[in-house]
Amino acid sequence: MTARPSGGALRGKVALITGAARGQGRAHALRLAADGADIIAVDLCEQIASVPYPLADAEDLAGTVKLVEETGSRIVARQADVRDQAALSAAMQAGLDELGRVDIVVANAGIAPMAAADGWHDVIDVNLTGVYHTIEAAIPAMIDQGDGGSIVLISSAAGLAGIGSHDAGAIGYAAAKHGLVGLMRVYANLLAPHSIRVNSVHPAGVDTPMINNDYVRGWLAELTAQTGAPPDMGNALPVQILQPEDIANAVAWLVSDAARYVTGITLPVDAGFINKR
Repeated sequence: MTARPSGGALRGKVALITGAARGQGRAHALRLAADGADIIAVDLCEQIASVPYPLADAEDLAGTVKLVEETGSRIVARQADVRDQAALSAAMQAGLDELGRVDIVVANAGIAPMAAADGWHDVIDVNLTGVYHTIEAAIPAMIDQGDGGSIVLISSAAGLAGIGSHDAGAIGYAAAKHGLVGLMRVYANLLAPHSIRVNSVHPAGVDTPMINNDYVRGWLAELTAQTGAPPDMGNALPVQILQPEDIANAVAWLVSDAARYVTGITLPVDAGFINKR
């Protein structure tokens, strides 16, 4: 086991991360663990019928556990559906029972059913209602501790711009990601008296299994065929796609004391994608 640095910026803190089995969620877990935080990792680890690409499984979550433990941090991992408030609260409580507290929340779990005709309800339920459930599961303990804290909602560039297609899943995705901005702003005000900061992060395309799969590539090809030109998904900076670690770096800053007076903001980590719109 690799010992973590004794001077880690997040040493002594505990972070709840949803969608932690792979992709951005795993990157958040590893970065915060490297900074000294212990982790409560939650993931569904099952398939959702409207999602046409493979979702994470229990083996993926076990991989996150192994990698976090190699940093020297502790981790409690549970399978739970963010759509199920009771199951999510039980996972939260399991983390509290073992780790004793929660200081940080990274509400990351999300799906992108895009062209799925029946994708609207699932993407709203996971990407928006699931985030609401995540916040509500964590804030009683955070308030009772009396030490403040930081909540980061992982939205998207699609939460700041009207990008998408006529497909129900794509419209639902943009609506849910825009909805996170409303959640963030309300909770930033509600929780400010408790010194709990709330912000949202808005990535452009990130190289994760949610984006880098045959289904999404086929959807983009179909949009190109319909319009005669590929959709403009380019960034201003000369980079085609971001890495999960790029987003995790921004989250690590937001949850640290270096951003102790930053709350209520929408932070694009998008290589200039939004600025081009």
